[in-house]
Amino acid sequence: MDFELNEEQRLIQKTAKNFAQKSVAPRAAEIDETQKFPHDLVKGMGELGFMGMNVPDEYDGAGADTLSYILAVEEISKACAATGIIMASHNSLVCHPIMTYGNEEQKKKYLPPLARGEVLGSYLLTEPNAGTDAGNQETTAVKKGDAYVLNGSKMFTTNGLVCGTMVVFASTDREQGPKGVSAFIVERDWDGIEAGNKEKTMGIRGSSTCGYSFTDVKVPAENLLGKEGIGYKIALSTLDGGRISVAAQAVGIAQAALDASIEYSGQREQFGRPIAKFQAIQWMLADMAVEIDASRLLTYKAACAKDSGGAFAVEAAQAKLIASEVAVRCGSKAIQIHGGYGYTMDYPVERNYRDAKITEIYEGTSEVQRMVIAANLLKGK
Repeated sequence: MDFELNEEQRLIQKTAKNFAQKSVAPRAAEIDETQKFPHDLVKGMGELGFMGMNVPDEYDGAGADTLSYILAVEEISKACAATGIIMASHNSLVCHPIMTYGNEEQKKKYLPPLARGEVLGSYLLTEPNAGTDAGNQETTAVKKGDAYVLNGSKMFTTNGLVCGTMVVFASTDREQGPKGVSAFIVERDWDGIEAGNKEKTMGIRGSSTCGYSFTDVKVPAENLLGKEGIGYKIALSTLDGGRISVAAQAVGIAQAALDASIEYSGQREQFGRPIAKFQAIQWMLADMAVEIDASRLLTYKAACAKDSGGAFAVEAAQAKLIASEVAVRCGSKAIQIHGGYGYTMDYPVERNYRDAKITEIYEGTSEVQRMVIAANLLKGK
């Protein structure tokens, strides 16, 4: 097995790291505290090709492989988890389904501005009664002539208040359950679309998350993504890819917590010597490092599995499960190492801890990942 990155992957990783440390990291605390969306950073990521990383160059994308994309997500998230998920959700949840299931007209119309970062994308699947039970879509799309009429509501929409293009899931046949779900490309400025208030979240507070309501929104029939009845399949396959990017985000958060803990423990003195000299601190640092490396390797494995063109749902679930839970544990240990200071906003580890928690929830909770993994283990039993 080859663990070495190729030249292009190393260059993308280096570019992402430089941008993250020079432009993103100095803004992270401000973004968290003010909860303002970092438009300028998104513009910078667009100029670097990070907003359309897996989109082919014929649609103005970077044409990079999944592993390269994951390397960039990790570096950006290490600097600022909110900026990381802005980039990740846009790529994985919007660019990917349009690129994979869209027809040529849809790709030509929607992908270039998304890939350049000129238009932001949002993924609208979750509803008040359809979270893990994503097939239970109460939002409806009724065919009338050459359009579908969309009615319903969505919640927890990342990039919601700043998006221009949406991938929206709705039921075109309620009696069919999940098999009656369809997907649509929807433009934010169409009549009948109303955004809710920004969610007051525990972490990733610059990601502009909100809900949406749709009242008699006319969606042209040509904006049906794929065909009727495959929306649930589109949703699940899209989330499989999204889980790899969330795993990378979690690895970045965990690494940030470890880096901060190494630096602090080397400077903080108690009983006449740095606390890094104490075995209790050393063991916490060692545990963090081992778990982060394990998470990173599983995340890279999932990315490579996706790039191979075969099934990767189980690998994605494994990566997201371990990386998200490790991020939370590392966030907790980092605060413990910092002591009272770690509980204040003067140090970044309390933000790391708050940001880490959501990685256990979105793109499928840890319990959902265990269901996916267990189902594979028990296949045929």
